[in-house]
Amino acid sequence: MGIRTIHASVITEAVAAMCIEANCVLPQDVLAYLKQCRDEEPWQVARETLDVIIQNDELAASAKVPLCQDTGMACIFIAVGQDVHIEGGLLEDAVNAGARKGYTQGYLRKSMVADPLRRENTKTNEPALITTRIVAGDSIHIALAPKGGGAENMGRIGMLKPADGVEGVKKFVFEALRQAGPNPCPPTVVGVGIGGNFDHVADLAKRALVRPFSMPNPDPFYAKLEQELLEEVNKLGIGPAGFGGKTTAIAVHIEQMATHIACLPVAVNLNCHAARHAEVTL
Repeated sequence: MGIRTIHASVITEAVAAMCIEANCVLPQDVLAYLKQCRDEEPWQVARETLDVIIQNDELAASAKVPLCQDTGMACIFIAVGQDVHIEGGLLEDAVNAGARKGYTQGYLRKSMVADPLRRENTKTNEPALITTRIVAGDSIHIALAPKGGGAENMGRIGMLKPADGVEGVKKFVFEALRQAGPNPCPPTVVGVGIGGNFDHVADLAKRALVRPFSMPNPDPFYAKLEQELLEEVNKLGIGPAGFGGKTTAIAVHIEQMATHIACLPVAVNLNCHAARHAEVTL
């Protein structure tokens, strides 16, 4: 197989378009699950709240305006085929240029500060938060997940003991959601990472958030654990916007990887009901 060339400008344009699309149009699988939860919700206040959320999502898509005033950090996952050559600039520069263009042309709120303590806004929503992998093939796959501050602030990492096992993981996830309460704008999508080390487990949890709802974990053991966690979380009774009801989360997604014999890292990362994401393959 020969080397395929992709110009940096193509990456920039793709990222810019995704920034606008993801912030204005909720993926159909997320919208379908919200409607299903609305139909199955017995608590009237919760059902009416879900109706308002769904109406907001549909209006945003039709008018091409943001689903939420917090248009988030541009969290971008890139899988670069090893048979791809990028010309015309650096990959990271191309992605950041795309985030800058998309957030400017789409009139999206720019929320990034250049320094975590001095807090001066970059006024471009740069830098994008980029995670890159090298994979087989001659294409580039880009996934974008705009992450708002409210849900992001409710993330948790725990370095459990291996003896804590499955029950320890369940307890950690349950407690993370209980402590989060209404702050992440439920109903949430719950991303859970298990394994790796301190930094890898957080990446797993965030990657879990962009998995399509129609795709449970391919390992039946973890697919079953996803369903068990969803049922337990929904017993919390926090409900849509914290008004009560059985719909605290609409999905739990787990991503796992190998870890050290002495370790059991667990991470929880949350998306609000506006579980925004977009993907493209170049």
